[in-house]
Amino acid sequence: MDIIKLDRDAKNMLKEAGNRIRTSFSSELSIESKADANDLVTNIDKEIEQFFISQINAAYPSHLILGEEGFGNQLEHLEGIVWMLDPIDGTMNFIHQKRNFAISLGIYKDGEGILGYIYDVVLDELYSAHKGHGAFLNDERIPFLEETSIQEAIIGMNASWVVPNDHIENDGLIQLVRDVRGIRSYGSAALELAYVATGRIDAYMSLRLSPWDVAGGMVIASEVGAVATNLRGEPLKMLGTDTFFVARGGLHPQILTNYIKIK
Repeated sequence: MDIIKLDRDAKNMLKEAGNRIRTSFSSELSIESKADANDLVTNIDKEIEQFFISQINAAYPSHLILGEEGFGNQLEHLEGIVWMLDPIDGTMNFIHQKRNFAISLGIYKDGEGILGYIYDVVLDELYSAHKGHGAFLNDERIPFLEETSIQEAIIGMNASWVVPNDHIENDGLIQLVRDVRGIRSYGSAALELAYVATGRIDAYMSLRLSPWDVAGGMVIASEVGAVATNLRGEPLKMLGTDTFFVARGGLHPQILTNYIKIK
C-alpha cells in the first residue's frame, strides 16, 4: 500500500467535498429527522457521502467504507482497509449557522488508525495526521500538548449532563464545572477533537458517539499526546456506539478518577 498516495488522494477528496458543500450554501436544503427530532440529515450529507464512496470505490475497490448515512458497507469486522466517514459532522450547525461543522475521515488498517482528517470547510482548516509521523493543520505541524491543571482547563461538554439524568452521575460533573476554568460546547465532535489536538480546549467528552464521529480525530489527537478512551477508561469500540473522552495526557486520568461515574 502506497500510504503517501492514499494520503494525497484523501486530501484531494476532502477539498473537493468541501467545495461542493460551500457551493450548496445558496441552495435550498432538504432536511429529514433520523432517530429523533434533533438528529438531522440533509440532502447534502447524503450527496457528500455518495461522492466519497464513488471516489473511493474507483481508486481503491478493495477498501471498505463505514459512513454515517449508510451508503457504505455493512461491517461486522475491521479487517483490511476501512474508511470511516462522517460527511457533515455537526449537521444542525450546518443547517442553522452554515459554520461550526466539519468533514470527519479516518482510514484504518485492521482496526488501527493510520490516517486521520478533520476538515473545517468554512474556515478551510484541514487537520491531518499520519500515525507515527505527527499531526498537522494545513500542513503546519501541530506541537505536542503540554500539561495543564484542572483549574486552568477548558472542557468541551454538553451542559445538559449537569442536570439529573439516566446515564452519568451529575454530582461529579457539577464539581467539574466548578473546578475548571470554563465549559464549551461546539456541536461537532470532530471539531472538538481538533480543538483538543490544537490546545484550544483541553478535554472533550460525550455520552454517545459513533466511530465515524471520532475515527479521524483520534489519529490526530494521539499524534500530539492526547489520550482517548470511553468514559470508563476502556479502549473505544470502533463498531457501534460508545461513550467518549479525550484529554491532554495528564488531565485524562484525573478527570476520569475524580469526576466521572457512569450509572
